[in-house]
Amino acid sequence: MYPLYGMNTKLTLRMDETVVRKAKGEARRRGKSVSQMVSEFFDSLGPRDHRPPMLPPLTRSLVGVLKGHKVSEEDYIAHLRKKHQ
Repeated sequence: MYPLYGMNTKLTLRMDETVVRKAKGEARRRGKSVSQMVSEFFDSLGPRDHRPPMLPPLTRSLVGVLKGHKVSEEDYIAHLRKKHQ
């Protein structure tokens, strides 16, 4: 989704049709619009501010789930070995 900065404004870009086809294909593969990808790219330029990073919904839902739990790398490796036996 677009960052919430205010009103969206139309921007017209001119580029080679091959590049446009590639951009549309990549946007479809990522489940985004070309406008979203361009907006995210431009937003990544310049100085960083203190906004939280834009995370996909699934990742965002997992942030902090292990807070207060002590999980070591060895525990994780043991879990993976058991899971993939």
